Amino acid sequence: MSNELIFFMQTILGLMIVLLAFRMGKTWLYALIGVNYVLANIFVTKTITLFGFEATGGNVLYGAIFLSTDLLSEYYGKDAARKGVYIGLGATLFYLLMSQFMLAYSASPNDWGPAVGMESIFGFAPSIVLASVIAYLISQLHDVWAFHMWKEKFRGKYLWIRNNLSTATSQLIDSLTFAILAFSVFPRLFMHPESVLPMTVVWEIVLTTYILKLIVAFLDTPFIYFSQRFRPQT
Repeated sequence: MSNELIFFMQTILGLMIVLLAFRMGKTWLYALIGVNYVLANIFVTKTITLFGFEATGGNVLYGAIFLSTDLLSEYYGKDAARKGVYIGLGATLFYLLMSQFMLAYSASPNDWGPAVGMESIFGFAPSIVLASVIAYLISQLHDVWAFHMWKEKFRGKYLWIRNNLSTATSQLIDSLTFAILAFSVFPRLFMHPESVLPMTVVWEIVLTTYILKLIVAFLDTPFIYFSQRFRPQT
């Protein structure tokens, strides 16, 4: 099975689960945002090839977070969407903190889990972690603001335009912020010159990650319309 087919299957399934959480109620959406952001930070450690580009494994889950906050914005308001953003941030910071404690433990002689594997998953470089958190916070809060700005301009109409405009601009902010901070600014700040990438490579990363996130954003358009017939029970 090709990576591209797996990507589309994962995207559709991930967006369907967002709708299911929406159907179950606002609290379920909050929980799913937290889970998705934690998993996105784990899956980012795997590099894959999609459509001829190098990519990381967290793009689908990150796109699902944008659909979740857009649903919160549309049906519950700006404050509820912002709360979802902060819940995702809190869940990820808790995961990052606990994972560092787990790495600090000395393993038992009978430990069956390879230490190298855990280190590669949980031992994030400070520049990657900090860049991810900052990019998430800025882009998600912008998405909430932009969604409501376009909603006011269009007087609540043209949901597909509002959804795509807010998500597309926010995803661009996320890709730019993360790549520049993680691979240029923070490695210099933290005195890790070996992690500094040439700016041509940084722009490549921005372009490829943004294209993949746009694909997920466009695929979520039917799902936000399905939500109108998929009203929550509570």
